Formats: sequence, C-alpha cells, structure tokens
Amino acid sequence: DLYVPWYGGVIHCSVYCGWVYGRLCFFIQPHSQDKFFNQGCYYGCVDDNIRFAFFSKAALEFLLQSNKRPDVIHCHDWQTGLVPVMLFEIYKYQGMEKQRVCYTIHNFKHQGIGGSDVLWATGLHREEYYLQYDRLRDNFNPFALNFMKGGIVYSNYVTTVSPHHAWEARYTEFGYGLGHTLERHQDKFSGVLNGIDYDVWNPENDRYIPHAYTKDDLAGKAQNKQALRERLLLRDVDRPLVCFIGRLDEQKGVHLVHHAIYHALQRSAQFVLLGAATEAGINDHFWHEKQFLNDNPDVHLELGFNEELSHLIYAGADLIVVPSHYEPCGLTQMIGLRYGTVPIVRSVGGLVNTVFDRDYDEKHLPEERNGYVFYETDATALESAMDRALNLWYDNPPEFRQLQLQGMNYDYSWNYPGKDYLELYDRIRHK
Repeated sequence: DLYVPWYGGVIHCSVYCGWVYGRLCFFIQPHSQDKFFNQGCYYGCVDDNIRFAFFSKAALEFLLQSNKRPDVIHCHDWQTGLVPVMLFEIYKYQGMEKQRVCYTIHNFKHQGIGGSDVLWATGLHREEYYLQYDRLRDNFNPFALNFMKGGIVYSNYVTTVSPHHAWEARYTEFGYGLGHTLERHQDKFSGVLNGIDYDVWNPENDRYIPHAYTKDDLAGKAQNKQALRERLLLRDVDRPLVCFIGRLDEQKGVHLVHHAIYHALQRSAQFVLLGAATEAGINDHFWHEKQFLNDNPDVHLELGFNEELSHLIYAGADLIVVPSHYEPCGLTQMIGLRYGTVPIVRSVGGLVNTVFDRDYDEKHLPEERNGYVFYETDATALESAMDRALNLWYDNPPEFRQLQLQGMNYDYSWNYPGKDYLELYDRIRHK
C-alpha cells in the first residue's frame, strides 16, 4: 500500500512489481475517483498536468515510503518535470537529500504549461515563489507554470537526445521559448545521442524477415526486396525501392514525404510508405493518395502501423527518406543504416550527428560517409538529394553497395550512449 498526499488529503495506491527484460519494475495504481490514468487516453487529456503531477508525486512518495534511495533519478520530458522540483523543495527535508536528478528532454515542443493548481495539489504551495522567472514561470506567459522549465532549473544535469539538437534548442526556434533558460544553465546541459536496440533491429536474426543477411553477405537483402514486392503486390522489376516509415505530420516533413512519392515514380523507382497520421486533414489526404495510386504497380501506401511490415520494409528497401522539419534524434535513419538501407535526410537535429553526405561531407573521410543530406525544406532540395542517390543506384551498383556497407559499419546501438550516461551519473552523484 502507498498513501500519496494530495490536496491536503491522501490517495491510496497499490504498488505492483514485475520483471521487464531482466529489470525489476514498479507500477503504481491509484484508487481515486479522479481516474488519473484510467480514462481512455495516455496523452492529450484535458487534465494532463494534474495527472502527471500526481504521477511524479506518487513516484517520490514510493521511494520515500519504501526506503529506496537511488543515487540518481532519471526523468524524461515535461511529464516528470516536477520530480526534481519536489525533490529539492520537499523531499530533501525528509531524508532524500543525497538523491540527484538527470533530466532528459526528448521534445521541447511539449512543455506542460498550465495553471498553479498543481502547486496546491502537490504540497508545493507558495505561488509567488514558483512563479518567479528563475523557477517555474513560463517564459511567454507570466501567469503560467512550465513543468519542463522546472525540470531544467532544478535538475542536476539536463540532456537532450542528440548533440546537434542541444545546439538547436539553445540557439534556434526549436527550443520553443526555453533557449534563454538553457543558456543560463549551459554548464549542466548537453546532448547525448539516442541508440536503437540491436537485439530487436538485427538483420542477422530478425524474426520478422524471411531472409537473414549480414554486411559480409547482402544476398538476403535482395531476397527480402523480392519478398516485400510479393507481399505488397509490386511489380517485379530491376528498380530501386525507396521507403518512408514514420508518423505523417508536420514535424516529419509530411509535404516532402508526399513529394518524394511522386519524384521516385518519376525517376522510375518504386515507393513504399508505412505511416499513420493523427491529424484528420493529413490522414484524409493520404487516404485520397492511396486510392489515387491504388492501381499503380510501383507504389504502396500502408496507412497505420505494422511492426512486422516495418522490419520487412527496412530489410527490403534500398533507400529511406527522412525529410523531417524537426527531429531531435531520429531512429529511422539509424535502423536504415543497420539494415543497409541508405538514408536521404534533411540536415536537422540528430540526423546531423548520424548521416554524412557521400558527395559533400568534408568532416568525414569518404569511407565514413553513409547517406545523402539536404538542407532546405523545399521540394527542389529533396529532389537533388534523391537524384544523387538514385543516380548512384542506376549508374554505379558497386559504389552503391559500398555505401550500404559503410552505413552498416556504424554502431548506433546503446553501447556508446549507455557509457555516456553512466559517466554522467557518476559525475552528478558526487555533486
């Protein structure tokens, strides 16, 4: 049993534990009429700030009441931004003065901005104190609290999910108003590149693909391309296959995704899309495109998400387009490289740290280059990068094969970021 102080009273919770991939995990279930996490949505509910304030409070109460004292508490995004605030302002006076917080921001666009009711709910109180500029006051609205800003101000260290995005957050519009706050706390802020799970994404033993392959023998990739064509009823022709996998929204450069489909077809390539849209207008647009292209034997649009199919597309495609407008890290380009699927990306966020242009990158040796990069958000820039990639596939197959291998040589697993975080934990726990 766990009892969480809330609005001057207490909420009774049950705590369950279980093993997930070899790690002991605890799950907190509140017994409350508020139905914090039992209302049919995870995010985007009208009471998100209260819901996640309670989650943060319950997590700290669990550590306090169970007498668990981890050296470092690692929090993620605005939903847990109040954890370091409450730890410093409340719980350090209750025997948790040695705990440190690492706070990772995956997306600066969503910051948890709202009213001061959470202060009274969580026991922080003192509205004037927390609405000061150097604490939780939102940088745009002086009467609103900003959970993410609180996380930045109160944490011992703050990371985001790629080095280049850390720069973007400080100096461009991609900090979404928090650039000045990050500048004030620059001595405890940096970017650590995310990784992908190499046990899940491994063409040598991927259970979702019919033909295993390695960088030493790519024959299986050609067989997977054939299997993908058969599954999606594409024409069996000797042509490059371009893909897009991801959300269909403005962040992912949806207008360029649309253009990439038609430019690939114009260049006699084939195109496969696997994606889901949350906005009704975008969803309707791509359903219309799907119907319009339904009889074209060189294109397939799969609207929705299918885990098994995504693996087969990565394994069977030659090229993957990632034309994001905003991309803090990006995983699809890393998975593409792992599977020998050459990425065509826009130079933004984590894409800058992972994809290096075959023709124009001057910071990497030719044998270290692994894809194609464009800079602007217009169709002409995308076309130029796609043309360079397709020309290599058509005109110089051995060189294209070499580019695939160079991409597969990179290690974008969690090995390196894991070491970075362990070093970071060690550094802050002695502060």
